[in-house]
Amino acid sequence: MRTDFVFDDGQRVQRIGLGTMRMADRPDQRSGPTAPIWNPPTDRDELIGFLRGAAEAGVNMFDTADAYALGAGEELLAEALAPIRSEVVIATKIGNTRPTPEEWVPLGRPEYLRQQLELSLRRLRTDRIDLLYLHRIDPSVPLADQLGVLEEARQQGKIRTIGISGVDAAQLAQAREVAPIGAVQNNYSIGDRTHDDIVEITGAAGIAFVAFFPLTLGTAADDPRFAEIAAAHGVAPTRLALSWLLHRGDHILAIPGTTNPTHLRNNLAAADLLLTPDELSALDAAVIEKSTR
Repeated sequence: MRTDFVFDDGQRVQRIGLGTMRMADRPDQRSGPTAPIWNPPTDRDELIGFLRGAAEAGVNMFDTADAYALGAGEELLAEALAPIRSEVVIATKIGNTRPTPEEWVPLGRPEYLRQQLELSLRRLRTDRIDLLYLHRIDPSVPLADQLGVLEEARQQGKIRTIGISGVDAAQLAQAREVAPIGAVQNNYSIGDRTHDDIVEITGAAGIAFVAFFPLTLGTAADDPRFAEIAAAHGVAPTRLALSWLLHRGDHILAIPGTTNPTHLRNNLAAADLLLTPDELSALDAAVIEKSTR
């Protein structure tokens, strides 16, 4: 099992990166589906130390978005990773607005996307973004117009790799007719295999599939086969879930989010956990059987 992935433009990343969406607000506000992700983090210095420690531990792909804390997420990464900027890949996203802490509203008008691209470049303190996603497709604007902004920026040297996020198979096919898509970021885990078809399509095309919320265990955690395999390897359930994910294809990357050094080390160790074909079959069967009951 490969532990790294190389994009078409030559960027090489470890397959387990770090999602930084929750690095906002107060520490006690970061968990659960109602986390605001609205204000700059109150523990900024501690998070900068954590991010630099993550890089020292081997993380070289960090994920953020212009909508996270209204740009404060990008500013945090820029400051934390400035000393090693050439050694890491920073992925960000544009095209999702935050009118209030409770709302995420796609906005794909070309003039808005151009503005947000320039703001992301400024906040990240760079003249070229390593990986830029269209955060969400705006159904009111032709996709060609939205991705056209990113492709224009790529040709100008402002973007290295173009990605799309939160898409289905039809949207991915349409996007590939407009621009060279190097990455798709969708939710995916052993507990949520909604996007199995996208995993297969991206694998066949050599496109990176970047899984967010990769630690969702769902009903798999209740199956005795899952517990038995985790116990046999002496690992936590989350490490087993991440290992299963990486075994699904060498093009699959994961960006679990954490601010806990112990959790980070446990996540990174999943890349070294090798599962046998029988174990993988048992895990797949457990998920499929549970989901069909």
